[in-house]
Amino acid sequence: MTEAQPHARERLYSVLAAVPAGTVISYGQLAELAGMPRRARWVGQLLGRLPRDTRLPWHRVINAQGRISLPPGPAADRQKALLQAEGVRVSAGYRISLSEFGWK
Repeated sequence: MTEAQPHARERLYSVLAAVPAGTVISYGQLAELAGMPRRARWVGQLLGRLPRDTRLPWHRVINAQGRISLPPGPAADRQKALLQAEGVRVSAGYRISLSEFGWK
């Protein structure tokens, strides 16, 4: 996926914007719902370039193992705090129960 494909980004942003508060989605699920199966890494790269003040709920995207993908530190702690503010339980190891909080 290249930067020359703005429609792909827009589809991804539309799906991301639809993820409700209090739920999470994996990078792969987000890519699939946006019509780009097997593009989880691209999703992660794109979300990593969002401006800090974005209104898109980037914090609701986690890895397929149910964990925050950011390395431990301030950024991961910020994502954890944003999720907890929405009622998502984040346990040790930045783990989230996909069966409980996963968007279906």
